[in-house]
Parts: sequence; structure tokens; C-alpha cells
Amino acid sequence: MRVVRVVAGTISLVAVLGLVACDSDTPSESSWVDPFCRDTRARVDSFMAVARDRTRGMEDARHGGTAVVAGLADLPGGMNGFIAGEVMTVQHHQFVNLMTLVAFDEELNPRPYLAESWDVSPDGTELTFHIRRDVVWHDGVPTDAHDVAFTYRRVTDPETGFPNPGFWRRYEKGEAGMEVLDDHTIRFRLQPHAEFLDPWRTLAIMPEHLLRDVAPADLGRHPFGSECPVGNGPFVFQEHSPLDRWVFTANPGFSPSLGGRPFLDRLIYRVVPDQETSLAALLTGGVDVYLKVRPDQIEQVSASPDLEPVVMDSRDFEFVGWNSRRPQLADPRVRHALTLGTDREAIVATLLEGYGRVAHTTVWPGHWAYEPGLVETPYDPAAAALLLEEAGWVDRDGDGVRENADGVRLSLGIRYPPGSVLRQSAGEIIQAQLARIGVEVGLRPTETAVLMEVVTNPGSRDFDGLMLTWANDFRLDDSDLLHSRNVDGDWGFAGIRSPALDRYLDTLQVVLDREEALPLWREYQRLQEEIHPYMFLYFPQRLAGANRRLHGVVMDARGELVSVRDWWIDPEMR
Repeated sequence: MRVVRVVAGTISLVAVLGLVACDSDTPSESSWVDPFCRDTRARVDSFMAVARDRTRGMEDARHGGTAVVAGLADLPGGMNGFIAGEVMTVQHHQFVNLMTLVAFDEELNPRPYLAESWDVSPDGTELTFHIRRDVVWHDGVPTDAHDVAFTYRRVTDPETGFPNPGFWRRYEKGEAGMEVLDDHTIRFRLQPHAEFLDPWRTLAIMPEHLLRDVAPADLGRHPFGSECPVGNGPFVFQEHSPLDRWVFTANPGFSPSLGGRPFLDRLIYRVVPDQETSLAALLTGGVDVYLKVRPDQIEQVSASPDLEPVVMDSRDFEFVGWNSRRPQLADPRVRHALTLGTDREAIVATLLEGYGRVAHTTVWPGHWAYEPGLVETPYDPAAAALLLEEAGWVDRDGDGVRENADGVRLSLGIRYPPGSVLRQSAGEIIQAQLARIGVEVGLRPTETAVLMEVVTNPGSRDFDGLMLTWANDFRLDDSDLLHSRNVDGDWGFAGIRSPALDRYLDTLQVVLDREEALPLWREYQRLQEEIHPYMFLYFPQRLAGANRRLHGVVMDARGELVSVRDWWIDPEMR
């Protein structure tokens, strides 16, 4: 999942604190409703009424109440698994409204979800899923292997615009790549590779009976995603007010083999772009969960007897991606010196208030191949200065900025999305520290749409450095970022060409045994340290706050909403 996070805009405190009172059980509708949505909603309402009648008398004391979650942004793409790739949106697919074939347990091992089991052929070239028989779409139609086939067919069609086509790099495409054996069994053909189940943890299965007649190129703008989603997960879509809220209600017909209906009656995701407003709402009880607590806010959360602070390790890393196509950045010694000249420990200590770890490679804490101390570039400005001199960069005119033999100044610009106080502050630290070793740095906040064009369009890569967040998948494959074949691809902005890196990137994904793969992962990380494709800054820890009236809240590397089906509220506090 590839994400640039931007914080912008405000919302009034009154709107946040009054949000529960203004919600109703009846969705607000415009004067005109798309016929597809009108008919779809009617079928969902009809089936939900039947499901409620069937489960009447089966209530648990924990059933009931509304939990309100504050997030920074709307959910782009909505509940449309064909086009959505933003982290919080995908979590709503995985844990709220839709279902994936596979889930991960607390140890990040795959476990059954929509698929009750799977088989792998001895040679690793065939993967067979067995689909649960007690899962139905929210309109009452059974979920089956034909939905899985339809979903795979669409996400592997370039016309659809699925945001992570690399998921299927080692799967055989087209009809020859899959076979529906019966209504509840489907087989895929693939090249043997490690982490072959991970795409099925992320990809939400979509309803064939509703979307089969929509052309792949039209799926992204179809009203299904944001106006009338039909899922099969524990919560049923009720309402979406753009840039304001999503409302979901408990699914009384959720899979009995997976625990049945969730405990909450309703889950509301509120869009609250301003973090001060979110904190105020959490402190006063206007929201139950605030997902993106800043490091400088966590003490206030901890000080409240009504709130529980939550600290999670993250798969994301913050970095400055250098454009190695630029002559002044082509030499790895220069890129190495830039890292040596930046005190990243100070950035973590001051800006993150200790809630993070310095990053040295793409391998994140929590990944099975992560080893603290395996590779490490310390803060050493003296060593940085020596490397720059060795590479031919010397302050020849005494103005404090180094030049090469042709008189070209070592002057670099760093672009980043606007609106982030954290990135602006990190940029100022980098700017000041690199100035001490003779490197001039200009900070260039860049409007998000323009920045994404610079990042993903090979013809628009007019930059020296980009300060961004990369959201790692559990299936760690850096090929999109660092393989030579992808330097002109969407994510090849660094322009790195290294046959040695290519060999590891090609090999790591096909070594299935972890004991055999671990030495290769170690060498791969050491090679990253030699090449310095980026200035790795830090792995931030994700911070959240939850009201103690809400029980069953688990947040970890899998996501903030991983346990939402099990959230429940004290009856006397609803």
C-alpha cells in the first residue's frame, strides 16, 4: 500500500462534540438516488430485517451501543476493493464491511477468514482455497468461489486500475491462472514464492452478482463504493456523508463460524482533519477512539483517567528519497554522507518524543528478518565530511557550501507534502545539520497532486529529494522501489540501478524456507546500507487513544481496527 499522508483543513469542535446526537438510524438521502443504489439498498434492508428476526432472542449482554472513531481523512474509494489502497480504507475492507480470504493472527501468521482452509501443491505451483458456506452478502446472496474468481479477474485487468498490481506478479494471469472447481472451491496457478498468501490478506472479495456487468474501466467511478456498498463483513453500510462520516450497523447474519454479529450496534467513522479538535473530542467524550494521536498529545491522553493510550509498532518508514539520476547524487558516497550528517536519533527523540525507531533499511520492526543493530549508520559529521571530500566535493570558495571540480554547488532541494508540522520540523533539522558539513538544503512544500505526479510519473521527476512515508506490506518486496527494471515505473523515483540488489530482490521472493532465507535477508540489508538508496529516517510508532468505556480494543501492526468486531461498551455507559 502506497500512501502520502496529508493533514489539512479544520472541523468545528461543536460538530465533533455533537456528533452522536445528530446521528439517526435513517440514512440521509439526496433528492435523487441512483437506481442501482435504490434497488440495492432495498434488498439489503429487506434481508437485514429477516436476519434480525432470525437472531432475536440470541442477544449477548455485550450487544449494544455506538462507538465513534475519529480519523484524519475520508476513505478514498470507499468500500470498493478494486480501486482503494489507502491504509484506513483498506482496514475498513478487512475488518468492518468486507472480507478477505485470509487474516493474520497476533504473531502475523496467516489464519482462515472467508476461506475456511487452503491447500498448496507440493511444488508450490497451485493454491486451492475452500470458501466458507455460511457467509452471505448483506443482501442475502451467498458469497462463493465465483465472487473470488470475479474479483481476481478484475484486479488483474489493467483497465480496472487496481492500485497494487505487484501483488499478482507471480500469479498466472487470465482464465488459465484460475479454476473454479465448485461453488466453494477455487484453484490458482502461480510461481512458487514466499508470502504467497499475503495478497489475500489485503484484497477484499467483491460481489459478482452486483458488479459483473460493470466494465472494468468504470468500476472506479461506480456508485457502489461510496453510495451503496454491499459487503459481507461484520458491519453493514448505512450512510456516507462525504468528508464527514461513515456509519455502519451490526450485521446480525455475520458468519456464525466466525463468532456471529459484532457486539456494537453501530460504528461511526468521523472525518476530523484537525488533530487538536480530535484530541478535544476524545478528552470530552465526543469520540471513543482517536486514531492519529500526535506524540506531543499522548501525555494528555495518558493523564486522563477515562482514556487508554495505545502505542503500536508500524510497518511504515519515513525517508528522504534521493534522485540518483542527479549528478550530485549519483555517487553512493554522497548519499552515505548525507545520512552520516543527519542526527536521526535526535529527530526521533525530539519530534517523535521517543515514539519511534531510527530506520536503516526497508525491513521494519516486527518483520521476521528484522535484526536491531545488523546494519547501522551513526551520526558522524566528521566521517560525512571525509566522504564528501573523497567524492570530490570541497568548499572551494569559502562560502560554506561545497563544490565539485566544475564549480557546481552541492545544493539540494527536498520536496514534501504541505501541512505536516512533523515533516516541516524534520526538514528544518536536516537542513541545519547538513549545512554544517557544507551541503545546502532548500525545503520545498509541494501541493499533493503535483508531488504525486513527481513521484509516479517518470517524465516529471524534477527533484533532488522527496520526504515521504512508505507503507510496507507484510509481504516485504522492495522490487517496485529498488529493482532496476522498475526505475521508470510508478515507484522507481530513486532511479537506483544495481545488479547486486536485483539479484537479491529476485531471489528473496522465491526462497520459501525462512531459515534458508535469513542469511540472504541479512546480506540484502547490508547491501542497502552500502548503496544508500534513501536517507532512512525512522519507523514511527502509531499512537491512538481510546475511551475506557470501550472494551476489547486491540491495536497492533495489523491495524487499528483489527479487533472491531469484538469491541463492546459497558451497558451502564452506553
